[in-house]
Amino acid sequence: MVSIDTVYQKVLMFANKEQRGYITPQEFNMFADHAQKEIFEQYFYDLNQFSRVPGNSGEYSDIIHNINEKIAIFERAGGTIAGTNITAPDFYRLGTVIYNGNEVEEVQQNEILYINQSPLTKPGITRPVYVRTGELTVDLYPTSITSATCSYIARPTKPSWGYVVVLGKAMYDPSNTTNFGLHPAEEGELVYKILKFAGISMKREDIAGVGQGLEQQQTQQEKK
Repeated sequence: MVSIDTVYQKVLMFANKEQRGYITPQEFNMFADHAQKEIFEQYFYDLNQFSRVPGNSGEYSDIIHNINEKIAIFERAGGTIAGTNITAPDFYRLGTVIYNGNEVEEVQQNEILYINQSPLTKPGITRPVYVRTGELTVDLYPTSITSATCSYIARPTKPSWGYVVVLGKAMYDPSNTTNFGLHPAEEGELVYKILKFAGISMKREDIAGVGQGLEQQQTQQEKK
């Protein structure tokens, strides 16, 4: 978890509000949500990319291991499939489907016809398969299976810097705050992305440039 107040204070420090413009809590919360979504969704692109190259054998420096560690925060068990519908809070990606203690294999829609036609490949109770038919729907085979469980990746909770107004000034209110759900290692990138978004919004190329430059520097360092 990353403290949203820490990130906000650092963003304000970089933006230097007296000289370059003030970022309101409402604006910050909007930028914070967008930044978190970008970082979160990038995990899966990075995992796909780096899975194609040999990993580093170092315990703490292997890139794939580090990405998986960040994704693991959002791994959940206990999702259910009833009929064709997946029920899982804050669902983002489907993990493993399980029926009666057996993993259910995923197959493509264009394969299921041929799989069902052959006695050797036809799905059974001990060797079931499923086809994705929508974001939150699947077809289970054999069709006698009407329910299953699953693991899944949950979306991060929307961050919000809570505040109360005192004498016309927004004061931090931790009781009404939702911190970032990302791994603590993402604090720096959150600051840089939000700073970049704020600069673009305020049409201040200097602020956007600082944020973008720091963001690129960190990305290059992480992916060397």
